[in-house]
Amino acid sequence: MRTVLIVDAANVIGSRPDGWWRDRLGAARRLRDSLAGLGPLSFDAEKAADAEIVLVVEGAARSLEGIEGVRVVSAPRSGDDAIVAEVGPADTDIRYVVVTADRELRARCQARGADVVGPRFLLDRLG
Repeated sequence: MRTVLIVDAANVIGSRPDGWWRDRLGAARRLRDSLAGLGPLSFDAEKAADAEIVLVVEGAARSLEGIEGVRVVSAPRSGDDAIVAEVGPADTDIRYVVVTADRELRARCQARGADVVGPRFLLDRLG
């Protein structure tokens, strides 16, 4: 089964008070670059595997471009709507995993069949 990891950039970046608000584009760039070096991931009891990584950005970070290993989606309006749109149908051989702590977004993604993990899951793996 292929895994697509969809990252709510604003939510993950905002989970650490490291001054990100002074340079939102720079914070998104740092997250994107660290995601590119992310190794195989394991969810639940499944074997670790490489995941397709999708970083959804909005607002001041919209000009961020993708790099090898990380596809960047610039939300034209709501970042949450763009994230939900990235979650495909549940009846495929693709496992969608969304990284966010937003409760409403979590519920919307789970309703489409995605698994959801919090920012800590990702941040612990990024170091």
